[in-house]
Amino acid sequence: MIEIINASFLTSAANVEGAPENEYLNEVVFMARSNVGKSSLLNALTNRKSLAKVSSTPGKTRLINFFDATILDRESDERVTAMLVDLPGFGYAKVSKSIKTDWEKNLTDFIAERKQIKLFLHLIDCRHPFLDIDRSVDEFLEQICREDQKIVRVFTKIDKLNQKEQGKLLREFPGALMLSSAKKRGISKLVSIIYNTIKEDEIDV
Repeated sequence: MIEIINASFLTSAANVEGAPENEYLNEVVFMARSNVGKSSLLNALTNRKSLAKVSSTPGKTRLINFFDATILDRESDERVTAMLVDLPGFGYAKVSKSIKTDWEKNLTDFIAERKQIKLFLHLIDCRHPFLDIDRSVDEFLEQICREDQKIVRVFTKIDKLNQKEQGKLLREFPGALMLSSAKKRGISKLVSIIYNTIKEDEIDV
């Protein structure tokens, strides 16, 4: 069994210049539209109720949040350290146009320039899998992704679909991960993906 045995909030930053120093290629970026369940997923992954605050106002948070995490493989007793990076939700924000423009630039700069990122997790609400904004994010990630980085598409709230709908979604998006934070479905698989992705390339940057 592989699980996150320890996780804690480290710091917040507005842009890549303010991001914490990190010597390792071990950062896991969580990115999603607002209100897709990103904070709930972080809490489920770490088995913490309030590690990431769930906001009632979509698009309210404009800071990049960093969390330290230790992941343990109980079978081998090996562990890796990861930095979980919670990006602000995109595509919805009750802010001025100028603030939103600066905000989006800060996010794209961080994603493209942060050398320590190993894994991108693009979270998508399974009930809305074909939105233009998510297609744009996929295209952007494919353009900037380095050979030593990995992208995983994660469909959230899968408990909202019946078995037939889930099967159809899997056929349309082979290789995607289906999960439900509320039902704890797919959580252990995602932890294993994070562990194995980081472990295969534990090097300095």
